[in-house]
Amino acid sequence: MASQNLKAQSRFDRGVSTVLVGLSSNVVLAVIKIITGILGNSYALLADGIESTLDIFSSVVVLGGMKISSLPADENHPYGHGKAESLAAMTVSLVLLMAGVGIAVKSVLEIVQPHHTPAFITLIVLVVVIIVKETLFRFLFSVGKSVDSLSLKTEAWHHRSDALTSVAAFIGISIAIIGGRNYESADDWAALVASGIIIYNGINMLRHAVKEIMDYAPNPETEESIRSIAGRVPGVAAIEKCRVRKSGLNLFVDIHVEVNGDMQVHKAHLIGHNVKDALITSSLGIVDVLVHIEPAQHS
Repeated sequence: MASQNLKAQSRFDRGVSTVLVGLSSNVVLAVIKIITGILGNSYALLADGIESTLDIFSSVVVLGGMKISSLPADENHPYGHGKAESLAAMTVSLVLLMAGVGIAVKSVLEIVQPHHTPAFITLIVLVVVIIVKETLFRFLFSVGKSVDSLSLKTEAWHHRSDALTSVAAFIGISIAIIGGRNYESADDWAALVASGIIIYNGINMLRHAVKEIMDYAPNPETEESIRSIAGRVPGVAAIEKCRVRKSGLNLFVDIHVEVNGDMQVHKAHLIGHNVKDALITSSLGIVDVLVHIEPAQHS
């Protein structure tokens, strides 16, 4: 159990350090985009900066969720506090949805109100933003996948959304600058397209967060790995049932193991312990296993 706690702590520490990298980047980029958007007459870039400001809030929420989810089980929470991570992912998704709707409404208002053509410097800023945000997406998603953190993967998609909105803004501003007079609204149309991308990603991430809160079964490969590990324990005849649920960065397993029906109780009990130890010490992030021993159908 001690080794498993160290593994869980290692995954938590890695997740926190990853979020802090994204948080620091968001602070710098948000300031640059908002200032450049105002001075460069680009609502698409300004909207992008506002979305980055919301990214800062989402990073703080993810950090809080991960911190709470890492707390050990207690009398009131016998299965730990892992669901806090799912709630953090849900919160970030809802914020993303609200940001998308807000940008869409503002974009429509700007389209019907002509304004100045954006400045060329906004394109230079957007190129830098796109590169940084795409790099952050790949980094956070890779870490989120390795530690199996929904909130980290959700945060990664937040960065990808920012990169996509920047791409849309780049295209819109380019059209506005090249087209000149009567093409100023291309910048606002770009912001409107970006809002659609943000809303789509928000809905997608919210769907995954709800699934996790509702104890949605993990992917079939995880269950197959659990069955394989348990089935290799000496004395195990077969695996009858296997139920897996995710809580935060951790997995909880209920498994029905078949053994020789003529076996003594204490020996069958020992096999059950061996199955539990094999699963907990695996690399799957399992923190607790409930083993139910059953007589094999053909003892």
